[in-house]
Amino acid sequence: MTEDLILETRGLTKEFKGFIAVNDVGMRIRRGTIHALIGPNGAGKTTTFNLLTKFHAPTRGTILFNGQDITTEKPAQIARRGIVRSFQISAVFPHLTVLENVRIALQRKLGLSFQFWRSERVLDQLNGRAMELLDAVDLGRFADLATVKLPYGRKRALEIATTLALDPEMMLLDEPMAGMGHEDVGRVTALIRKVAANRTILMVEHHLSVVEELGDTITVLARGAVLAEGTYAEVSSNPLVREAYIGVSDG
Repeated sequence: MTEDLILETRGLTKEFKGFIAVNDVGMRIRRGTIHALIGPNGAGKTTTFNLLTKFHAPTRGTILFNGQDITTEKPAQIARRGIVRSFQISAVFPHLTVLENVRIALQRKLGLSFQFWRSERVLDQLNGRAMELLDAVDLGRFADLATVKLPYGRKRALEIATTLALDPEMMLLDEPMAGMGHEDVGRVTALIRKVAANRTILMVEHHLSVVEELGDTITVLARGAVLAEGTYAEVSSNPLVREAYIGVSDG
């Protein structure tokens, strides 16, 4: 039986003025799984994300999504295919309500992003779906609250809701637990598991306890290259991985 891959990279390489940030990276991400990308600082994780979402063009290599070569496509084309990245910046409008933030994301999906002159009646038609998304991330009771007043971890949940509004086939989560306290980490970990039920997630994460709990497959990068790949148990017992992580804290 052929492995059901949603995304594959072959020989993915990125050089910056002679410095090789990503070196011949080959990843095979199975549909419907949570795939974690980990490694020490400077390992090339963020650059790999930037290559996949086309914020950087690869120096060499190929990126396949659903079997189609997307290596030369632009960021907007990638998003239309259903690859959506979250958390690289705070992706919410602080002075709009929680509901309005999700409604704007739904407008983007419908191609109405900048049509702010549309009547309130037209925009209200999106409220039902917006509330469904808020309820899915346990934010329904905060719908009318100004986003700036949300606790930090809840803002991350709102970012997940706005990402889900774009109906992604594959979500790329860039350090979703960054800056969170223990309680928020537990809540957002549970939320990611919930939203992963019918889609594929690729995540960069420094909290190894989160990676252990969520990751179906772990790819370990070191100095821009793949050091190891497998389950958490397999990679965490790999001597090369343990050596790479000496002096690197779990956090």
